[in-house]
Amino acid sequence: MAGWLRSLLGALLLLEVAAALSFLHHRYEEMVQALFHVQSQCPYVTRIYSIGRSVEGRHLYVLEFSDYPGIHEPLEPEFKYVGNMHGNEVLGRELLLQLSEFLCEEYRRGNERITRLIHDTRIHIMPSMNPDGYEVAAKQGPDSNGYLTGRNNANGVDLNRNFPDLNTFMYYSGEISGPNHHIPLPDNWKSQVEPETLAVIQWISSYNFVLSANLHGGAVVANYPYDKSQDQRFRSHRRTVNTPTPDDKLFQKLAKTYSYAHGWMHRGWNCGDYFADGITNGASWYSLSKGMQDFNYLYTNCFEITLELSCNKFPPEEDLERQWMANREALVAFIEEVHQGIKGMVSDENNNGIAGAVISVQGISHDITSGDMGDYFRLLLPGTYTVTASAEGYQPQMVTTTVGPAAPSLVHFQLKQDVVRKPPERKASGTRANNKALPKKVVPRATRRGTQR
Repeated sequence: MAGWLRSLLGALLLLEVAAALSFLHHRYEEMVQALFHVQSQCPYVTRIYSIGRSVEGRHLYVLEFSDYPGIHEPLEPEFKYVGNMHGNEVLGRELLLQLSEFLCEEYRRGNERITRLIHDTRIHIMPSMNPDGYEVAAKQGPDSNGYLTGRNNANGVDLNRNFPDLNTFMYYSGEISGPNHHIPLPDNWKSQVEPETLAVIQWISSYNFVLSANLHGGAVVANYPYDKSQDQRFRSHRRTVNTPTPDDKLFQKLAKTYSYAHGWMHRGWNCGDYFADGITNGASWYSLSKGMQDFNYLYTNCFEITLELSCNKFPPEEDLERQWMANREALVAFIEEVHQGIKGMVSDENNNGIAGAVISVQGISHDITSGDMGDYFRLLLPGTYTVTASAEGYQPQMVTTTVGPAAPSLVHFQLKQDVVRKPPERKASGTRANNKALPKKVVPRATRRGTQR
């Protein structure tokens, strides 16, 4: 009986593994089932939540991995993957489902690398940002799918051209040298975006994401900001003008981490195109307005790149296993990149965390801010940096630190309250008659009719 039972359990285990590693295209209901299956297999380190609904009412589900699901732990960075932004670019959707099952299975098996990753990182995985578009593309199937069929959402809008255009504000607010961090949104932005875009903006405003990638198809290359060219004289979207961010070298390193861990992306020649090292600056490829990766960089603390993963936007099922094996190590290695640079706490003299403190790095004109608990994360390449933390009502503090190639350096700030000395009071003259009236404040002509924005 014991031998028969062991054989049965072994067969069940093989069936479970086979089911977990099946390589199929998942329609919406099947995708949801796959996510909940992973959650049921790893209930103590996963959580499923929805950030909103699509135009046709489908949930935009996210699967979270953490040793404390649903809780932000101080000094533990937040990471996200977003797939299927274009409904007919489906490989990313399937890879993220496979990644979810892989992380769960390896954690259950005691894989030290994956266990450490889940314990030290809060990982958010959204397999599909555009489930409505996917259903349109899936009805055509991989064999007869048109190049644009299902690309847009149910309202016919390209979601990667639907975010508020903060690039233009940056380029023109300071003659191509304006602010490039935490740019405020226009007053009417909610009326200009789609439900899926609105949900994502509210999502990334609620979590202090540090690193991210969104997964696309149609090419094989790791694409980094800026996507939109500074040179606005050229209207052709195929005009190539390299447009680097202040973190250009860091973005190149992040992109190379993925391309060199990928099976063939780093070779450069793919889909009839050539990209050295398998990476490209977005605007150097072609200028793209209102994209998601630039929005992340200009509005939040998050550094995002775009991963183009396959020449065929809707690859056949028989190619999915090969693609998974080519991307598996790259997907894990890229998550690990969130653990570089510096991180720490910004607190007051009573050790209370200061939210919204500004972290500036000398020589890199792009600031980040501390989260609600006062913790911050600043991705940096190895080197020596002078870092300043500042917050309203406190004296700024400057620290010089060295960043190594492995774990992030811990740099804490304790800010002293800024004591503003009041000017000495003037003695009253006793009667109104003796008090001379102050001259009226002269209002500049340009501001008399209201502030111009």
